[in-house]
Amino acid sequence: MWMICKKEWQQFFSSLTGYIALVVFLLLNGLFLFVFPDTSILDFGYASLGSFFNLAPWILLFLVPTITMRSLADEYRAGTFELLKTMPLTPSQIVWGKFYGALLIVITALLPTIIYAISVQQLSVTGGIDIGGTIGSYIGLILLGAVFTAIGICTSSFTNNTVVAFIAGAFVCFLLYNGFDAFSKLPVFKAGLDYYIEMLGINFHYRSISRGVVDSRDLIYFIGIIVLFLFITQRNLSKR
Repeated sequence: MWMICKKEWQQFFSSLTGYIALVVFLLLNGLFLFVFPDTSILDFGYASLGSFFNLAPWILLFLVPTITMRSLADEYRAGTFELLKTMPLTPSQIVWGKFYGALLIVITALLPTIIYAISVQQLSVTGGIDIGGTIGSYIGLILLGAVFTAIGICTSSFTNNTVVAFIAGAFVCFLLYNGFDAFSKLPVFKAGLDYYIEMLGINFHYRSISRGVVDSRDLIYFIGIIVLFLFITQRNLSKR
């Protein structure tokens, strides 16, 4: 499994595309956080990374499918999937190896953003940032990245076209992240059902963890979504 994980890491950074994707992710976050006037924390008058944690999921929504779109689609297209199946690996080990490799890349992309928290803390005259909320938000971002990774690998397992894998992955991620929120706002669900529909979405649980309280219900939700999509991927590989 760890051999697959290492292969996924090396494959992503074997081309310039991988480096460009990470640079664009960090550049966009930096511009929105410190340069653009409507979202710049320098104009808030208080130390907060709220705008970053509100924006980062939307950028991850495109970054993660970029990372995962080649996971299995490229294996099918290049004909290396047949070679992969001759190795002493079960479909489960292949899927989880792919997942851990892609997730490691996502975490690598998030690590440099800690500089933002350090910078805001140093720039603060009094009080500083909410440490508990910031830690909770980073945990939420990692879990969100893990869910998007599982979804991206799953969509990549259904096609040998990386562009289709990217579009499908981004669409499903968007649907699960924001779709239930939008659906719950329909007038027909205003009698109390809207809250329970909103709970089905990823955004609800991400916001909950971002408050700094890691609730077991949120963890179970994220783990459940990850396991579900990786199970679907595993079943798809077994059929092939």
